Amino acid sequence: MIQTILGLGAGAMFLFILIWLLPIVLILKSRKTSGAEKLFWLVAVLFVSWFAWILYMFLAPISGRR
Repeated sequence: MIQTILGLGAGAMFLFILIWLLPIVLILKSRKTSGAEKLFWLVAVLFVSWFAWILYMFLAPISGRR
């Protein structure tokens, strides 16, 4: 089995990357926000990760309800 630098197998690394990308994909597919607000949430998820995605689920859209 191919080992990575951390000693994890390729399958474990693939699973880790998939879980890390999940909030980004969910925000991209969401219809709750658009434009600059969606970009703000994506940047927040990149820097704060899952916590920002949880906030997105409760607070988006920030600019008011449609």
